[in-house]
Amino acid sequence: MTRLSVEMLAADAPPPITSAGHAQLGIAVLVGIAVIVLLITKYKLHAFLALTIGSLVLGAVAGAPLDKAIVSFTTGLGTTVAGVGVLIALGAILGKLLADSGGADQIVDTILARAGGRAMPWAMVLIASVIGLPLFFEVGIVLLIPVVLMVAKRGNYSVMRIGIPALAGLSVMHGLIPPHPGPLVAIDAVKANLGVTLALGLLVAVPTVIIAGPLFSKVAARWVDVPAPDRMLPQRASDELERRPGFGATLFTMLLPVALMLAKALVDIVIDDPANSTQRVFDVIGSPLIALLAAVLVGFFTLGRPAGFTRDRLQQTVEKGLMPIAGILLIVGAGGGFKQTLIDSGVGQMILDISQDWSIPALLLAWLIAVAIRLATGSATVATVSAAGLVAPLAADMSTTHTALLVLAIGAGSLFFSHVNDAGFWLVKEYFGLTVGQTVKTWSVMETIISVVAGGLVLLLSLVI
Repeated sequence: MTRLSVEMLAADAPPPITSAGHAQLGIAVLVGIAVIVLLITKYKLHAFLALTIGSLVLGAVAGAPLDKAIVSFTTGLGTTVAGVGVLIALGAILGKLLADSGGADQIVDTILARAGGRAMPWAMVLIASVIGLPLFFEVGIVLLIPVVLMVAKRGNYSVMRIGIPALAGLSVMHGLIPPHPGPLVAIDAVKANLGVTLALGLLVAVPTVIIAGPLFSKVAARWVDVPAPDRMLPQRASDELERRPGFGATLFTMLLPVALMLAKALVDIVIDDPANSTQRVFDVIGSPLIALLAAVLVGFFTLGRPAGFTRDRLQQTVEKGLMPIAGILLIVGAGGGFKQTLIDSGVGQMILDISQDWSIPALLLAWLIAVAIRLATGSATVATVSAAGLVAPLAADMSTTHTALLVLAIGAGSLFFSHVNDAGFWLVKEYFGLTVGQTVKTWSVMETIISVVAGGLVLLLSLVI
């Protein structure tokens, strides 16, 4: 970013709520993040409360009047929830419908019926990647664990040979691909184009998931050779259903929002005329809200009806899908409030002023910031929303593609080395019956591979596009 563009941004931006210098602002950022980390890790406070308190502490240390700091936080919270809240809700409904109707099990069983032997790890990564598109990471794990354990047991595979590809597929989708909460928040924060981010995200995701999944699982299975634990073979959703949706209808429903958003991005590139009627139509049907809403409504007929769901059952599925996301929405919203407090306090401008004299690329800086917050808090979502807030001003002078790559750099950094302060670490440990050391050797290393490979691919793409 040139000095001229920085000065233009400074002239256009509203005045900060504090007159603190760079040193005081730097201390305020460190103290604010330290408070968040301490509250989450030591005192086990919910991330929503930790982010709220950390935002107010940051404003106070930066010398901002408390009333203005509160306004900044609430403004950021409201703007973020308004931007991504409905999308997260629609994604949750689609994921619950997919799970309860047996559609996910249909995808799994169809692919597994056509795979065997050496192809099984590749089948697992394909299943996890497809299912991981509309599902939250934790829901995907719960859905796929029975499949992983059954395949490992029946085929006499090491559980890591089958489990690592499934975990890699879910994790890559969670960190890089909208409509997952992290990428959506980062897209909203840096004002990236969702369709372009989705297209580039898929481009980065494919080689990343191959390396961290089927290829690394060979090594992981040698490091940790454990059988599938019998105690963790829960019942699948479709075991209680008389019938379930077909493979083609399920796949169509899952991929519909992705296809609509990618079509919009393609039309925007080919036509590039906002007044053109074709482009305007695709701008509507390819918007995230309409794409996800269309998938949910189509899913009522392609997933719910074949499973024999009544209207009351569909209503129950929608309600159950929405209930678990309250915490996620609050964390995402508080992260947006933290981001806005950073910007209004002048931290964004400080980073612009300092980084223009550094030789470190903006994408690498974003990745490193996300890595640091991920290691400290254990939360990929907190790392994403916090890092996006810190580096958002850097996107002002970027092209559409580089802004999308900035989102992907943040997402890649947010997945780095999951350890004991991450709920996902303990989820994997318990489901697979591992020790802490074995979980580090497999799950933690896999997450690090994903982060480094995806980050490297993002930097490589930035040089060629």
